[in-house]
Amino acid sequence: MRCLSPPVRSGVNKRLFVAFVAWLIVVTTLLPMPVLAAAKTDDPAAQTRAFYAWFIGHDTDAGYPLASPDIYRYVAKETVDRLREDYRRSGPPGGVDYFLKVQDYDTRDWLAHIVAQPAIMLGTVAVVPVTLGSTDKVGVLVFLQRSGGSWKIIKVDDTRGYP
Repeated sequence: MRCLSPPVRSGVNKRLFVAFVAWLIVVTTLLPMPVLAAAKTDDPAAQTRAFYAWFIGHDTDAGYPLASPDIYRYVAKETVDRLREDYRRSGPPGGVDYFLKVQDYDTRDWLAHIVAQPAIMLGTVAVVPVTLGSTDKVGVLVFLQRSGGSWKIIKVDDTRGYP
């Protein structure tokens, strides 16, 4: 049986062949990345999951993510500004974290268990049901609207019944 590709004999040909294969791998690996990045910010559920991973990962005793300018990547400016004013005046609404709807949680468990369901579209608003944690689960509904080319959180509500 004969091989259809020509044999690589000289050192120069081998180097060119290896360089071509390496270039091909790099191009096929990196080329789809902008497309994938655009797809992630275009999906409200993926944007919501990214927000909670960022938020929980940055929620420490040393600082609160609401104070970080990075929050504007995920949350609408009007919402951030209103929440900052509310926190400055009287603390978190209802005495619990606005985005998590609890006072305390297991950071490791919640980081490992962020489940964002597919978005439900209501006109221009996407509603994403989210479950946080695996043992003491908390459910929230995250409302998002497109702003500046990506989905931004405009409101978060819990799924508990009215007290």
